[in-house]
Amino acid sequence: MNAPVFQRWDGDDLILRLRVQPRASSDGFGEVLGDRIKLRLTAPPVDGKANAHLQKVLSKLFRVPRGAVTILRGESSRDKEVRIAAPRRLPDGFTPP
Repeated sequence: MNAPVFQRWDGDDLILRLRVQPRASSDGFGEVLGDRIKLRLTAPPVDGKANAHLQKVLSKLFRVPRGAVTILRGESSRDKEVRIAAPRRLPDGFTPP
């Protein structure tokens, strides 16, 4: 099975390419947009609240500590690249290494 274009593995770590939608009605993954997957966040994009909420949401979805979620690129952009260190769970649509 081929890995989706929005994910790649770096050893045990998962690298995701995201398109973040702040101020959404609920948190969670949305559709695939080109080489990214949409991540809906209820937090507003002010004072780093959306980035902190992104880390919280991804840590819950992949069952890792919040510190295991690192924003690699796009700190102030809706397009982000995120590293999830050794995810313990993969949501639907994600493939193992």
